[in-house]
Amino acid sequence: MGVGVAQCFAEAGHPVVVVDNDPGALASGPARLRAGIRTATLLRRRSRQARAGATASRTESLVTWSAELADLAAALLVVECAREDEDIKEKILRELDRICGAETIFASNTSCIPVSRLGSFTARPDRVIGTHFMNPAPLKDAVEVIRAPETSDLTLERTEGFLARIGKHALVVRDAPGFVTNRVLMLTLNEAAAVLGEGTADAETVDRVFQDCFGHPMGPLRTADLIGLDTIADSLEVLRRHTGEDRFRPCSLLARLVAEGNVGRKSGRGFYQYSSQHLVAREGTDHG
Repeated sequence: MGVGVAQCFAEAGHPVVVVDNDPGALASGPARLRAGIRTATLLRRRSRQARAGATASRTESLVTWSAELADLAAALLVVECAREDEDIKEKILRELDRICGAETIFASNTSCIPVSRLGSFTARPDRVIGTHFMNPAPLKDAVEVIRAPETSDLTLERTEGFLARIGKHALVVRDAPGFVTNRVLMLTLNEAAAVLGEGTADAETVDRVFQDCFGHPMGPLRTADLIGLDTIADSLEVLRRHTGEDRFRPCSLLARLVAEGNVGRKSGRGFYQYSSQHLVAREGTDHG
């Protein structure tokens, strides 16, 4: 997701610094960026929605790769894309608060953790906001923007402006565990996995029901594989912890697949099996 968000800003002509402390993820970043640019260009041409912006080579040249958060000191906007782990996000945000200028906005791509909680890790909760990009970020025009009670009017206005300049429109929601998207989606994905685990239908049929009956472009199980089953399990646990509701507990099949390392497309197997051409390198687990 971090590389996808970086692509969005670079394609619109903005210089971007991508920080990740995982050497493997950092080394594979340029290749993943190139692959993302190729895919987005092809799909936009097919849909006749090619947008004006930087060329592929120009996009790549606008992205700098680093292992040091200190290289974000001059940033006007920092989009935090770490995994859905509160301890990791706290560590990153506290360090960014020390490094970055007083006017820098911290926009978290959190999928479930309340933004108020994230803002409490900084001395600038008024300049902390949620920007929940959808996957794949370069091909999704909407961003779920989460405004905490502490988020200032100016921070919201500036964030909406940043998003507009990269061709995204903001859907602003109030702060709550999971917000709108994942408060609903994570339950749906978990229940789809439970249905599969109980033998009600095979994976293909579960997905076809949602595609053919409801008109969804992708069924819940393929969606889960795309997101990453580990990310879904983490998100469900965050929702369970912040709501106190046991309905968010990962079902037995989902928990087993994650324990086995079969977490979806990025591992080659999840609810479906994928050929090597679909594999993508794992993102770093600390910051991206």
